[in-house]
Amino acid sequence: MTVVDAHIHQWDPLTTPREFSGLAKLFRYVPVPMDLAKRLAPRRDREFAGDPTPFVHPYLPRDYREDAGEVPVEAIVHIEVEWNGKGPLAPANETQWVASLPFGVDTPALGAIIGAGDPTKPEFAELLEAHRAASPRFRGIRTRVENHPDEGVRSTCKDPDKLGSKAFLDGFGALADRRLGFEAWVYSGQLPQVTALAERYPDTTIVLNHLGTPAGIFGPVGRNTGQNPGQRRELFVRWRDDLAALAAHANVVSKVSGLMMPVLGHPVPKRGEPTPVPALLERISPLLAHALDVFGSDRLIWGSNFPVDKSITSLPNAAEAVATALAEHGADDKAIEQVFRSNAERVYGIDEL
Repeated sequence: MTVVDAHIHQWDPLTTPREFSGLAKLFRYVPVPMDLAKRLAPRRDREFAGDPTPFVHPYLPRDYREDAGEVPVEAIVHIEVEWNGKGPLAPANETQWVASLPFGVDTPALGAIIGAGDPTKPEFAELLEAHRAASPRFRGIRTRVENHPDEGVRSTCKDPDKLGSKAFLDGFGALADRRLGFEAWVYSGQLPQVTALAERYPDTTIVLNHLGTPAGIFGPVGRNTGQNPGQRRELFVRWRDDLAALAAHANVVSKVSGLMMPVLGHPVPKRGEPTPVPALLERISPLLAHALDVFGSDRLIWGSNFPVDKSITSLPNAAEAVATALAEHGADDKAIEQVFRSNAERVYGIDEL
């Protein structure tokens, strides 16, 4: 069985405008030992990213190919990542840049591109057209709306209610009218807002990223999140119920991705010593069991979230852990093929290329 990795990132912070470009250039010209840099970084950044190494170097198709190893990835879906260009149409430049990368040259094919865009901006409809003009593989947008009530957990959006604001909901119509998809990356406390969006736009495909990113579910993060087993149990119960409510909407699918993000509370291992599969299984298995129950195998999509998840484990370990957990909870070979390939082909129109 070949695989579609439906959630990866590519960047070159030295030659393209990224929010972390300044940091990358600093490391280029002022060499600092990475372990020292990690200790000096703000705690919320350390807990979010783990090892900062991937963020200060280019991560391009050949790097992904090396990380994929023996996982038979045939195609990938690229998800926007902190493009920081100037002007309201600048996010379309990332789509154009990704389309120019050497995918399919001894590397997996580029199956689809999810660009950046903000429905609250007056130029949103024009930006969608710019994305479309930049690449025929453009399939939708992701908006940075993730917000956590714990100030010690990294948030990129200051407005906790942006996803449900009138400006966002009204602007979202431009996306719906074009039958484009929306990638929802939120923290788990925001899942009801995604449900409200799905209710308002039932004909628009909404892809929940990372099972809703329940920060702290595996261990302490921030100032007061996941600090003890009782807190983690409460977090799990709320996540479980809110995910079930979201899954009741047929226009929503979920990615089983980002499950190795440090912000979930994973202990960060030493560099070069990826967390082994049994340890990963012990943590992620209850999440995947519930996701399989409420979404079914036909509405789950696997993505590696590389290189963001790289500080916790290897890409082959991550894929094996997810496949094993699904099988242990009743998924047969056909169901696993759906999660690792055919659902992504359907949702992102990859077979139409």
